Amino acid sequence: MLNQGNDRKLSMSDIQIRFDNGAAYEDYMGKWSQLAGERFVEWLAPASGAGWLDVGCGNGAFTEMLVARCAPSSLAGVDPSAEQLLFARQRPALALAQLQTGDAMALPYADGTFDYAVMPLVIFFVPQPARGVAEMTRVLLAGGIAAAYAWDLHGGGFPYHTLRQAINELGYTVPAPPSPEASRIECLQALWQDAGLSEVQTTVIEVQRTYASFDDYWRIVLGGPSVGATLASMAAGDADTLKAQLRASLPTAANGSITYSARAHAVKGRVPG
Repeated sequence: MLNQGNDRKLSMSDIQIRFDNGAAYEDYMGKWSQLAGERFVEWLAPASGAGWLDVGCGNGAFTEMLVARCAPSSLAGVDPSAEQLLFARQRPALALAQLQTGDAMALPYADGTFDYAVMPLVIFFVPQPARGVAEMTRVLLAGGIAAAYAWDLHGGGFPYHTLRQAINELGYTVPAPPSPEASRIECLQALWQDAGLSEVQTTVIEVQRTYASFDDYWRIVLGGPSVGATLASMAAGDADTLKAQLRASLPTAANGSITYSARAHAVKGRVPG
């Protein structure tokens, strides 16, 4: 049921996941990206003074952290959304970063340009993940590191898994990324090995985020790029049912705050040479 009076519910073809609002993305996913990103960078244990490329840098949530944690000698970011990049350029820490629009499957850089190339929460959005990994490998120097982390979509590790599941149970469809299988840890390992990378390693990252209240949580998800359009399409009765189900199922503390856990898979590998 649509607000426009149409009696059918949205199908996946009616809604596309778009990341065009940097501020909304910051609340919805940027903070989650940084929580997982902190653990990811600790696991990478990168050298200071290296050249970095952030593939799918979006609004700069993770890119900003690289400046603080890794002291890069150079930093580039590429993303298909000009709107997200506009938000990223407003971050003071990224004043010197080279940010541009581009495609993860056809990176606009010469061979052997960077020491590190990372895909934070991006690999499952790449229509041809193997091509994306091959491109990261191509632009790395010999000995360079290609790495990524992705929510465990199949194992319920996505930060809004409970929300998506409840929406689906009401008969609505939330759009999915084109390559969800790429979030499997065994798939990530195979992608890195097939790209010819050596010393391939994987790990699991567990993080938690606390929302001040259910109203805070609901405000944030209404702006979410993967669920916002579906929520806005719901008939009032369905929306009320969804909110009641979520209030009952989300882990709520005595003070009304909600602490939710998420799980990501990470992978890294080195360019031989």
